[in-house]
Amino acid sequence: MQRYSAGMIDISEKGDVERVATASGRIKLKRSTIEKITSGTTRKGNVLECAEMAAILAVKKTPDMIPLCHQINIASVKVEFVLGEEIIKASVFVKSVGKTGVEMDALHGLSVALLTIWDMVKAEEKDETGNYPHTRIEEIQVDKKEKRPINK
Repeated sequence: MQRYSAGMIDISEKGDVERVATASGRIKLKRSTIEKITSGTTRKGNVLECAEMAAILAVKKTPDMIPLCHQINIASVKVEFVLGEEIIKASVFVKSVGKTGVEMDALHGLSVALLTIWDMVKAEEKDETGNYPHTRIEEIQVDKKEKRPINK
């Protein structure tokens, strides 16, 4: 019989430091969808504002969704979108002062931002069969993870 156990890592002995992480990824959309986002004519409203708010909320709720993530105090979240002809690149920056890193929080916020964009433009992206042959979420990654001494 094999034994399996899991649990949160004990971080009680670690000291507080400033921790930052940036995650990025992109969503591939039809050119016509990008044009509607830019002109503000999508059916569901302002896509990027909604995706920004969704990302921030997701960062704050990461421990509720990823079972072994520690609850941390989030000091800052910044979300950025760069629109191309057929892609939207998203970046989520998270900062905290604490005992554990924030890369999972940045990845969670990024993923929810991209999913929110997809949800908000799915009517524009569907083909005649109701499928999404052009739409893709791609290249999700941690771009940077750092810890810095606290300056007092």
